[in-house]
Amino acid sequence: MIEIEHLTKSFGRVQAVKDLSLTIPQGELFCFLGPNGAGKTTTIKLLCGLLKPTSGTIRIRGLDLKAEPAAVHRLIGYIPDTPYLYERLTPLEFFQFIGDLYQVPPAQVREARDKYFALFAMEDYAQTLIKDLSHGYRQRLIYAATFLHQPKVLFIDEPFIGLDPFSIRLIHDLLRQTARAGTTIFLTTHILAFAEQLADRIGIISGGSLSGLGTLAELKALSSVQGALEDVFLRLTRPEGN
Repeated sequence: MIEIEHLTKSFGRVQAVKDLSLTIPQGELFCFLGPNGAGKTTTIKLLCGLLKPTSGTIRIRGLDLKAEPAAVHRLIGYIPDTPYLYERLTPLEFFQFIGDLYQVPPAQVREARDKYFALFAMEDYAQTLIKDLSHGYRQRLIYAATFLHQPKVLFIDEPFIGLDPFSIRLIHDLLRQTARAGTTIFLTTHILAFAEQLADRIGIISGGSLSGLGTLAELKALSSVQGALEDVFLRLTRPEGN
């Protein structure tokens, strides 16, 4: 579960996130949508502890992020829109490094490696330097490594950037299965069709403030729009007077 209460983040005079309150239950796949600069990535970084809030509280599975950051970090996984990978390592070495970082037992690392390298068709690239991998295979590697410690809450910023149709379908299905198994997933995407297919609920942020929250049916009722999610999104995020 993710609980956010009156979360605010300011950068000087600019309020990137304004008094945001949300509760996301266990096992929900929650899509957070908004225009460029709306506050999506800032919110995810706050929830992962990469940024400190100006005010407000964040609790992950009942743990206060400010009071117990190490305990929270053991529970979560984070995939940014442009992940950093150690390019002089091979995927095999990077996977082992992540296992050591989270103190995953060696037998569990080997089992997870075999499972996820097969799932993401990475066996032939296990000994290739990461710097020589394509963008798509780098993305596959970061997903495999993130799932290694079996996070209870997963944050993903733009999960489908630069991926081919095979990888998109693979990750789409993996996220649905993971949520059904009880992992809470909080993701942002600009691809509204995927949000429409994936999300249990959708939050729409505009100018740092929440402008809509609910299922697609609830958002349609809120916006008085009976079209696709794109039409709802445009209605809820358009500037006043337009």
